[in-house]
Amino acid sequence: MANADSSATELTVKQGEPTLVLPAEETPKGLYFLNNLDQNIAVIVRTCYCFKSDSKGNEDAAEVVKNALSKLLVQCYPLAGRLTISSAGKLIVNCTGEGAVFVEAEASFGIEDIGDLTKPDPLVLGKLVYEIPGAQHILQIPPLVVQVTKFKCGAFVIGMSMNHCMLDGLAAMEFMNSWGETARGLPLKVGPVLDRTILKSRDPTKIEFPHPEFDEIEDVSNTNKLYEEEMLYRYFCFGPEKLEQLKQIAMQDKVLNKCTTFEALSAFVWRARCEALGMQPDQQTKLLFAVDGRSRFEPPLPEGFFGNGIVLTYSLSKAGELLTNPLSFTVGLVQNAVSMVTDSYMRSAIDYFEITRARPSLAATMVITTWYRLSFHTIDFGWGEPIFSGPVALPEKEVILFLSHGTQRKNINVLLGLPASAMKIFEQLMEI
Repeated sequence: MANADSSATELTVKQGEPTLVLPAEETPKGLYFLNNLDQNIAVIVRTCYCFKSDSKGNEDAAEVVKNALSKLLVQCYPLAGRLTISSAGKLIVNCTGEGAVFVEAEASFGIEDIGDLTKPDPLVLGKLVYEIPGAQHILQIPPLVVQVTKFKCGAFVIGMSMNHCMLDGLAAMEFMNSWGETARGLPLKVGPVLDRTILKSRDPTKIEFPHPEFDEIEDVSNTNKLYEEEMLYRYFCFGPEKLEQLKQIAMQDKVLNKCTTFEALSAFVWRARCEALGMQPDQQTKLLFAVDGRSRFEPPLPEGFFGNGIVLTYSLSKAGELLTNPLSFTVGLVQNAVSMVTDSYMRSAIDYFEITRARPSLAATMVITTWYRLSFHTIDFGWGEPIFSGPVALPEKEVILFLSHGTQRKNINVLLGLPASAMKIFEQLMEI
């Protein structure tokens, strides 16, 4: 990621007064159930979608986006509600129909002044997403907050703040594409299926598997001390040749029969991060990543499932084992984590949360979020596909993002933050 440029402070965005976009028609009122997969990832995700057309200016962009949102909120009405706590002490949506928060803004600069959009600067992109003033916690932030910023060059950006408990990446992608279809007067390719009770916990609950993804790990390596340093954020681009090379390295000792891009890249980055953070050989370390459970549930979740269909899976290892064994060892751990995710495992995780209310612990942990399989690049509000779409920043220091990059979308950008001294080592380890 580009370092905060001194010019970033000179790039100003003037925000108008926030208004509320209500559903275009009357919508159901009352409490809307969020399942246990939703409960675990109630964090605010901020994203930007940048559009620019050669044949069309941005004069009516805010109006088009706003009107389409109003129409779409009729079907996706929980996004027009407010989060609250249920009698069972869990997050739930109060469908009040209050509407999404909407802000129009104007930038004092052109989109090209942001620089390389594949390596965005959170200082600048942060200005394109509206923050609710004085909000102390997520209950004070509406589930959906939208800012449309017009640029001098005719481009505009939709900056979105959404609570992850409402939608996972795939559902958010379907929502954004539906929003664009509505703006263009088209019927929805995939309509939202709102019933989340299909993923409610069983009665009686049944924990069939251990769930160490929630366990606290002791930081025997004292990595917390490192995090007192300045944090640096960097992108590392893996093109098709480098990704193929990684897979070859993982399979060269003939231990594995097959290996996917995700497995090889995850294993490679996990090892490098452990080494860069100077983890002791006996340091237990955990890898967490989300697996899309939609097709793995029995029966599979319906197309258009409006919510979180992802389940966290894990690998555990001592840092010394990762670093002294060939790459195939770590890839094997990742493969086991993927294959573990079955219907019974996912329902066990849902029931585990019902009983314990545990949140995954992030000590000595690396969390991978994969966006490169999501087609955010197909969204079209009438100005063509976005020239850029992606996150504004990382939600936690342990999170690493895999993003698609390039016109053919065959490259993967690995985005992460590390303490300055660790980043220096990590950069050298990325040279293969």
